[in-house]
Amino acid sequence: MPLCLPSRGTVPPVKAFLYRIYQRWLRFRPAHLTVGVRAIVVDPEGRICLVRHTYRDGWFLPGGQVKPGESLVAAMARELHEETGISLPENPKRVLGVYSSFAEHRSDHIVVFVLNDWTMEPSRSGEIAEIGFFPPDELPTGTSAATRRRVKEFVTGVPPGHRW
Repeated sequence: MPLCLPSRGTVPPVKAFLYRIYQRWLRFRPAHLTVGVRAIVVDPEGRICLVRHTYRDGWFLPGGQVKPGESLVAAMARELHEETGISLPENPKRVLGVYSSFAEHRSDHIVVFVLNDWTMEPSRSGEIAEIGFFPPDELPTGTSAATRRRVKEFVTGVPPGHRW
């Protein structure tokens, strides 16, 4: 797309030059598409695992971003172990849904797994302030809206929406 400048010469040449460089940079910058994983980890009493991070307020489903060259299942296993000490079975059996978030000019896509078969060992993640298991109808104050929606979809069996 050509650079359009005001015809009255109100833009100094340096700003016009910098703007052209910026426009070219936009064409070649890496896409801001991200893929993430989250898990609804259910314990034998039917409670759901949530984590509270050290760097933001609220309670969330454990999970995180998929690294380049990493499969969804490998990312889920890594994130769960790092955040909670939970280890997965060889292959998670169920995906609750795939969601998209386009907030703040992002293009995030999140896959939510449901896990009933897992083991847990003590974890010492510097990014997690607290780990808890909560009944689905008694989620703690501060649980994120998206987390509440995913838990409700899981409990009710209502087909998931596609927006995070």
